[in-house]
Amino acid sequence: MSEYFKKINIALVISLMALIASIFHLYTGNIGFLEPREQRSLHLFFLLPMVFLMKPSFFSNSERRESVKPGFLDYSFAVLIAVPALYSYFEAFRINMRLEDVDDILQVELILGGIMTVLILEAIRRGVSVVMFFLVVIGLSYLFLTEYMSGIFYFRDIPYPEIIESLYLYNGNGIFGSITGISATLIAVFLIFGSFIEGSGTGRLFINLGKKVAGRYTGGPAKIAVLTSALFGSMSGSSSSNVFTTGSFTIPMMKKRGYKASFAGGVETAASVGGQSAPPIMGAGAFIMAEITGVPYTDIIIAAVIGSVCYFSMIFITVHLEARKLNLKGIEKSELPSWKEILNDIHLLIPIVVLITLLLMRFSPTYAALISILSTFVASWLRKHTRIGIRKTIDILVTAGKNAVLVAIACVGANMMVLVLTKTGLIVSIGTIVTGVVGDNLFLAGLLLALMTLVLGMGVPTTPAYIVVAAVGVPTLVTNFDVPLLAAHFFVFYFAILADATPPVSIAAYGAAAISGADPIVTAFQATRLAIAGYVVGFSYLFVPELLMQGTVVSILANTANIILGLTIFSIAITGYFVTTVKIPLRIILFPIGLYLALSVETPVEYRLIASIAVLVLLYVTSPKESAKLAV
Repeated sequence: MSEYFKKINIALVISLMALIASIFHLYTGNIGFLEPREQRSLHLFFLLPMVFLMKPSFFSNSERRESVKPGFLDYSFAVLIAVPALYSYFEAFRINMRLEDVDDILQVELILGGIMTVLILEAIRRGVSVVMFFLVVIGLSYLFLTEYMSGIFYFRDIPYPEIIESLYLYNGNGIFGSITGISATLIAVFLIFGSFIEGSGTGRLFINLGKKVAGRYTGGPAKIAVLTSALFGSMSGSSSSNVFTTGSFTIPMMKKRGYKASFAGGVETAASVGGQSAPPIMGAGAFIMAEITGVPYTDIIIAAVIGSVCYFSMIFITVHLEARKLNLKGIEKSELPSWKEILNDIHLLIPIVVLITLLLMRFSPTYAALISILSTFVASWLRKHTRIGIRKTIDILVTAGKNAVLVAIACVGANMMVLVLTKTGLIVSIGTIVTGVVGDNLFLAGLLLALMTLVLGMGVPTTPAYIVVAAVGVPTLVTNFDVPLLAAHFFVFYFAILADATPPVSIAAYGAAAISGADPIVTAFQATRLAIAGYVVGFSYLFVPELLMQGTVVSILANTANIILGLTIFSIAITGYFVTTVKIPLRIILFPIGLYLALSVETPVEYRLIASIAVLVLLYVTSPKESAKLAV
């Protein structure tokens, strides 16, 4: 039997399954998605079996796992996990018509639900992260142990059939819940759009544009990384994909110009992660947030602008100071692309313009994405070197299908976690715990929820990480601390994004380290210090309504300038350089000053603005005059 399985061309099998999955999502998106239960069932039927073929064996070492071909057990798991999903599809009408928590669960559903739950846990362990695996295991264990818990963790006894019913037969929660619904519709289509954008060569356009705009200046390669990752990251929806797409060019460029390998990887990681906060697409985050909150898409992207500007300004300033400190020059003029090269690819922006236009015209995100996919294909034929033929189209659809697998698994895991929180009333309990620990101190509550988000987001794609923590954190912030709904969501969203750059489990940093050859943990710490603006901006959403474009023009500009100037002082402290080397004692003083001026909302913004300018002027005036030559 094992010899038979070894003869199977597993790469071809996976590619065919991924292709079929992508075609299914495009087809249903075009004709109108199926009834929710049916759409979600087929979504999982096509995608979940692939994880056992893409990530075979029980080895935790990913490199070793990738070198092993699937065996009998892996094929068995792939078949077994498909059966409950297929049953759910064929029995969708009856399941929809049954009364939840009233009608008895059939014996076959009890068996299939148990099998699917166990195999999903194994799929999460293999495909997403061990951290998420343990979180879901702990959550499901809590369902079995609630009657033995004490205090606010106590809940009535939940029998095994009721647990399986909740996981397998509920429509709003559990395996086939609303988060899986978002994955089966909106996310799936946008992953295909992102793959078409990537396959069309748009990444090359962004890289050449970045080279032309920033390449010749001090620390040019690092600034190129920041610019291109911001542009491409907003489209791709995956920080890891962004790292490999743009980082394969920018990281070697940075190393060649004298940047340390770990710093080069850190720059690319921080910029790629931040790309998901950049309007207009925000890596599909804008649409997910609009779906959850009911706030129009246009309001979401307007609210995201200032935070993104602050984030990338900080990274630009830091890489500039680091380049000045190391005396790193820009790219030679002869190595820069010509405007003719850039204009040869400029037609690749048509799909993005089409997408934004349709969204601003209030068409649904799914419709806009489908039309944009079509326009990507059409636009590619305007130039010979960018044409997407049949073979390339198939490759793009296969890539999209493979990318959708891990997101689908993570979304199912997120659904299961939300079920645990809602069924047991743990959401209310967590709010009680937070207020019990921090009282009415919003800053401490934010600190606690930010830490929770970073932990829950370890190794988990941004979207499911954001959805899970939003289920816990947003009600706590809105109900217990009167934080506006949109501000609470942006707070959670930023920290869900930053989890990808925060050690010890920083998936994006691991990808950058693989390219740079640096230590992944060191790279993650470099990314964290470069992304410090994200942590500050995330907190600022709780206290500064101007970040959401709420307030007068003067107050919006003053608060934005204040955050950027405060972060500039902090950047000087972490790089140890301004117009000359900054001594360690002064750097120690500048650390808290920079954070205080950026974050302290108790102090009037005009006072902090004056103080920030005064600190920077003082640093400049007291620096040796012969060194005071600031290059751009």
